[in-house]
Amino acid sequence: MSGITVEALSAANRRDWDAYVAACPTATFFHQAGWLEAVEATYGHPARGLLARRAGAPVGVLPLSQVRSWLSGHALVSAPFAVEGGIAADDADVASELAEAAARLGRERGADHLELRGPADGSAGWVARCDRYAAFRRPIHADEEANLKAIPRKKRADVRKGMGGGLAVEVTRDLRDFHRIYAASVHRLGTPVFPRRWFEALCRAFPDATEVSLVHGPDGPVAALLSFFWRDTVLPYYGGALDAARPLHAYDHMYWSLMQRAARRGLTCFDFGRSKVGTGAYDYKTYWGFEPQPLAYHLLPLSGKPLPDVNPLNPRYSRFVEIWKRLPATVANTAGPVLARHLG
Repeated sequence: MSGITVEALSAANRRDWDAYVAACPTATFFHQAGWLEAVEATYGHPARGLLARRAGAPVGVLPLSQVRSWLSGHALVSAPFAVEGGIAADDADVASELAEAAARLGRERGADHLELRGPADGSAGWVARCDRYAAFRRPIHADEEANLKAIPRKKRADVRKGMGGGLAVEVTRDLRDFHRIYAASVHRLGTPVFPRRWFEALCRAFPDATEVSLVHGPDGPVAALLSFFWRDTVLPYYGGALDAARPLHAYDHMYWSLMQRAARRGLTCFDFGRSKVGTGAYDYKTYWGFEPQPLAYHLLPLSGKPLPDVNPLNPRYSRFVEIWKRLPATVANTAGPVLARHLG
């Protein structure tokens, strides 16, 4: 392992960091330095990214944030509010150096554990959690009819209803309608809403890789989506809809129209994001014909405290969900952004 050095992400090496991420085949959208910066600017979780070098050249990154949460305790997390993260490295030696450096940093900072939303380095001590979340990815075809045929018959009928229902899709940079619709949607699900400044920070950090779209029904916008673009992939990441969207099949049209815009851009992969096993969102994605792919997250204990078990299907948290659903919208939308920083 000699010859490998690890340094903290800084303004001086940010260009090297992003150049490595852009070229590394295992890096994701969430490995970019802008993600950590948006997290810190919005939620105050300090960026603690680690960059590995060999003979001066970047050979690996680990995008970390230091998170203090009521739910999950004090941790170094790669990466908060992200589907994926973890170590992106040239080889196993680099991965090992990054994991060891992260563990040392976590102990120095007094963290209780280290969480990687993706691969670890294979050494002892890591606890894998592979049965909670699944990812959903599928190729996008250049031909519209081929994309339609890839959707199972029943859901394809819903998509056609949306296509013929007089809905209009607007691509915009204005987040006001998006956030209003998203807030109503997550409140209905019993989840605190993220603050609008989070979405603004993401759009500032990735101006050429974000898209806000609204689906308009006869009385105005009824569904909204914030998507990311990464290499050959589109990621519909934050979406929501009003109750009025259901009979219009606006939710289906929202994703279908994004798929077609992505195809016209020459993209070849539709990444439907992650969903918790056993939830309606998980089922919805399977109805589109996406095969769930288990996501492996890894946790490394750094203190004597037990690892957190934050799971909305846990009865402890399901009671909170039911209470949150019953809150008046004004209360939920005021309190939600305060609580949301603990959900990352």
